Amino acid sequence: MKRKLTYNQTVERSIITTYRKPIWNEFVRACKDYKLINNGDKIAVCISGGKDSMLLAKCMQQLKRVSSTDFSLEFICMDPGYNKENRALIEQNCTKLEIPVKFFETDIFAAANSASQGGAACYLCARMRRGHLYSIAQNMGCNKIALGHHLSDVIETTLMGMLYGAQLQAMQPKLHSTNFAGMQLIRPLYCVKENAIINWKQLNNLEFIACACSFVQQYSNGGAGMSKRQEVKALIASLKHDNPNVEDNLFNSIHNVMLDTFPKYKSHSKWHTLLEAFDD
Repeated sequence: MKRKLTYNQTVERSIITTYRKPIWNEFVRACKDYKLINNGDKIAVCISGGKDSMLLAKCMQQLKRVSSTDFSLEFICMDPGYNKENRALIEQNCTKLEIPVKFFETDIFAAANSASQGGAACYLCARMRRGHLYSIAQNMGCNKIALGHHLSDVIETTLMGMLYGAQLQAMQPKLHSTNFAGMQLIRPLYCVKENAIINWKQLNNLEFIACACSFVQQYSNGGAGMSKRQEVKALIASLKHDNPNVEDNLFNSIHNVMLDTFPKYKSHSKWHTLLEAFDD
């Protein structure tokens, strides 16, 4: 007689069966290629309540079960000021998906909104949230925090920097904290495309919170139109109609940088130009 799976087991099974190629294999590839997880690591998996961080939590749980690497996990949710409905939805999803999350209260939304305006508020909020996550994780004895940024985030951020920031700058799969000694940030979903995550969510009839910031919702719905990220997302989607490989090409391009072809670049906080070695 076939064993009946629980809801959580069905969700977990879909990651390694239905979405094995676009999600599980790409998750494992990122962990291996970028050496994100090592023996002795204690990793704080940071849950925002959205689809990306929830999938990350499930992937990390599965990896813990099957990996020969000896590491431990903590699941943390830093509440920046969610409304009651969003907080309740996060709690319900963590219970349903058997994620043993620990909540920490802050007033980051209020502080960021009162201190700044528009996109600057978003930047300030992100910086404050990152700092709190590092602090919470370090106090728990963790040496790494894991965030749910995926491949689509990576290429969108790169294009946004080019189109609106006049710079070529990528999002790294891991980095050292500059303010918290010994702490690292890792992005295990680095090679996973967002559409795969959306499909996984829909297959399992999962409902997650989107952006929970009331300021951003008010700003977006008050006539300001799409955010810059939404504009870039729409641009990539339109380009895919003619070239289905656009996402892969953009992602691979940040791994195939030809510095010798650039007139100027920055490395380790120092600028270099082609003139330095042009006449050699």
